[in-house]
Amino acid sequence: MNNIWAPWRMKYITQKKKKGCVFCDIYREKKDKKNFVVLRSSHCFVLLNIFPYNNGHLMIVSNRHTCLEKLTKPESFDTHETLTKMIPILKKALKPDGFNIGINMGKFAGAGLEHLHIHLVPRWKEDTNFMPVLTDTKIISQSLKELYILLIKEVKMQNSKCKISS
Repeated sequence: MNNIWAPWRMKYITQKKKKGCVFCDIYREKKDKKNFVVLRSSHCFVLLNIFPYNNGHLMIVSNRHTCLEKLTKPESFDTHETLTKMIPILKKALKPDGFNIGINMGKFAGAGLEHLHIHLVPRWKEDTNFMPVLTDTKIISQSLKELYILLIKEVKMQNSKCKISS
């Protein structure tokens, strides 16, 4: 059995929880640069995870505060379409060797928020080296701001090709 350890995420786990929903706030605020939102579509938005497992860790978030089984068909379609459109953007921008895609449903399954969000995590052949194993330290070699700028550029290029609504 393989385990994925992410001790650097303890900052997120142990931080004081805010009232309300951070994703609802981000959706309403429309401060995309501040919140690292790289794309908005009809029923969801995509943002960089500020507590990433890996560089390029994105979350596809429903505009509506809901769970997976309560998505309407248009919401479900748009969320899936947005997820699949982000994969080639990450491939071009970061050249990963693979991806993990996941949804945590419920507190006991690891969901810190009950607002539907899908994790899209780029993976590389060598992304589990000695640092996380020996020192509980994960090296992410690109700042969120640098990555945000790179992904916005790729989203705009794809938008002109694929008609992604942003």
